[in-house]
Amino acid sequence: MSKSIRLYIHYISIIVKSMMQYKTSFLLTAIGQFLISFNVFLGIFFMFQRFSKVQDFTYNEVLLCFSIILMEFSIAEMFARGFDTFSGTVKSGDFDRVLVRPQNEIIQIMGSAFELTRIGRMLQAIVMFTYGILKCEVLWDYKKIFTIVFMLIGGTCVFSGLFLIYAALCFFTLDGLEFINVFTDGAREFGKYPIGIYGKKMLLFTTFCIPYALIQYYPLLYILEKRTDLFLIFLPLAACLFLIPAMLLWKFGVKHYKSSGS
Repeated sequence: MSKSIRLYIHYISIIVKSMMQYKTSFLLTAIGQFLISFNVFLGIFFMFQRFSKVQDFTYNEVLLCFSIILMEFSIAEMFARGFDTFSGTVKSGDFDRVLVRPQNEIIQIMGSAFELTRIGRMLQAIVMFTYGILKCEVLWDYKKIFTIVFMLIGGTCVFSGLFLIYAALCFFTLDGLEFINVFTDGAREFGKYPIGIYGKKMLLFTTFCIPYALIQYYPLLYILEKRTDLFLIFLPLAACLFLIPAMLLWKFGVKHYKSSGS
């Protein structure tokens, strides 16, 4: 295990121990996270009381879709929360201390915040996912299991990349740009339905620009047996390449960083 990974695990252990000092607060916050996403589930439920399908997707298939995107977002937010709060680090001048330490700055920022309370959202996503796969009557094999695993990996990378872009822009603006929430929280909201229902232009954008379709729509078609192309299994891994431009923007920001003072 590399030194950076050991350091990151040490950061997380410190944060978790501090959270457990206030167990009631942690429990209530986790329950709150569960209830917030439960409201979205209710919206889906009531809509399908009125309509039996959305295009060719049934209620159970949409639940499967939403649960996967919710898991991806929750995992990314849990581990990459430090980037989401990075604007305060830049404005206070605390990033100067990060740069003089003999450790990778990304590991330090990721280790500065760990949102274990997002486990409340994860729990709901797991419940919906379990219900969805039971009711969809999907014939599971090792290829579909790998597809789910690849979707979670790819989705975590895409959302983490968006948080990293948000943090990188703070080098130039000091304050975080709220429009990034359109691509993070907004993606979680419109991602509750298969992206293909929003039209060809949206599908093209989410395939080649910000690859939500690679971590949701295309592999979902394979799991639900609406398409049988084997390459769809590996598209979520291709979405991991989104981290490359995010990292390049971060490196560019660090290179041009000027202390804001304190």
